[in-house]
Amino acid sequence: MKIKVKVAPKEHKEFILKGEYIRLDDLLKNVGVVNTGGHAKIIIQDGEVKVNGEVCTMRGKKIRSGDTVKIIGGDEVTVC
Repeated sequence: MKIKVKVAPKEHKEFILKGEYIRLDDLLKNVGVVNTGGHAKIIIQDGEVKVNGEVCTMRGKKIRSGDTVKIIGGDEVTVC
């Protein structure tokens, strides 16, 4: 017996930056990838977030225009 699992499609989101930068944990909350700062902290510290292709474990990382944030196995956000 085979079981089929339907996986939700990954989304590509864009975030328009209003200042010079936004902290990584704040970005994840603002685009709806996580619901709380605690959840953002957990996935960042667990190495589940890449910034510009490299795993980032600093929740206070400054994300600037042109950066790309990807949740491993999930959404991708481009900062404009």
